[in-house]
Amino acid sequence: MVQEVNTKTDLGKEKIWSRDFLFIWIANFFIFLGFQMTLPTIPLFVKELGGSDQMVGIIVGIFTFSALLIRPYAGHALESKGRGFVYLLGLGIFVISVGAYAFTASLVLLVIIRIVQGIGWGFSTTAGGTVATDLIPPKRRGEGMGYFGLSGNIALAFGPSLGLTLAGIISFSQLFLFCAVFGLIALLFALKIHYKKVNLSPHKTQVARFDVFEKSAIQPSILLFFITFAFGGIATFLPLHAMEKGVEGIHLYFLIFAIFIMISRTFSGRIYDRKGHKYIFLPAAVLIFVSMLLLSWLPSTAILLTAAGCFGLGFGAVQPALQAWAVNKAPNDRKGMANATFFSSFDLGVGIGAILFGQIASWFNYASIYLTAAGSIVISMLIYIFIVLKSKEKLA
Repeated sequence: MVQEVNTKTDLGKEKIWSRDFLFIWIANFFIFLGFQMTLPTIPLFVKELGGSDQMVGIIVGIFTFSALLIRPYAGHALESKGRGFVYLLGLGIFVISVGAYAFTASLVLLVIIRIVQGIGWGFSTTAGGTVATDLIPPKRRGEGMGYFGLSGNIALAFGPSLGLTLAGIISFSQLFLFCAVFGLIALLFALKIHYKKVNLSPHKTQVARFDVFEKSAIQPSILLFFITFAFGGIATFLPLHAMEKGVEGIHLYFLIFAIFIMISRTFSGRIYDRKGHKYIFLPAAVLIFVSMLLLSWLPSTAILLTAAGCFGLGFGAVQPALQAWAVNKAPNDRKGMANATFFSSFDLGVGIGAILFGQIASWFNYASIYLTAAGSIVISMLIYIFIVLKSKEKLA
């Protein structure tokens, strides 16, 4: 069923919305929908099984570390075994592992299944981003990656709220089976995509044994790490934080967050393509910083939703800009590895954040999580100002 075709002539076209781009967009939407439904409900499931805040952090973190460890192999496999093989393998593993949650009754088994799910997630998201990169004209890559990212953002608009709503009316077992079905729909669309063949350079040197990252993607990936470090606190502990504060509207938080991501991506990709990351990163980071401070304070639903809007605008602008930056500078036969490097930093940030924030919550309180996250954003801005911008000035 996997179709590999050479679409070299398509690279000269300016069209973004081809048949295959639409299919990868839809597949990405459904896999993210299934994933986003588990994002706020896994911590609740862990609590139901008798887990502590530390265990919540560990179970969230181990998933991201599992994905992190598999991404370098996924990056190489994308160039050696083909886009379709890696993407379909990842989707298949994801569907099986999420479905297995329905039959999980112990924390030990949950940890094991989370590791397997992380492997599927690492394969599928690395491959999905690379397939989208193949299909987007290079001169419109910032804009195109913004559109591609909308598939995940729309899933984010409905996934967490849908997951939390269903968790209140059906069992966790039934909820996780729903998530697996959405992953299966993604797999069916992925089978219909014509995957691009990789044209390796005739002068390509042998791959080093410990080739686990693409050096041209290091700077944007480091910046992403500090952004997603903060994201780990929201994804893992915000529902618990809101309940502790007695603030309602957590369902609306994720909806507002996703809506503002979509708003930002209607213009931020074009700004990146025309002006570069200088006009995107710092304004976006300031918005995320403000959001973290508001979540630490969190006196009311109005502040919760204001924080959602600020974070959505900032994250919606900065994530596709950093990804386009990471991929654009990579050689043609290293695009998959660039995406692997980029998403590895995403996983590392969320994983370390989730584990550390679980410990912070047990030592102090949930509000301290978001003050720590605000500090992470400040670090990213300092790195950008004093390392990235300074290095560009030296090259100029």
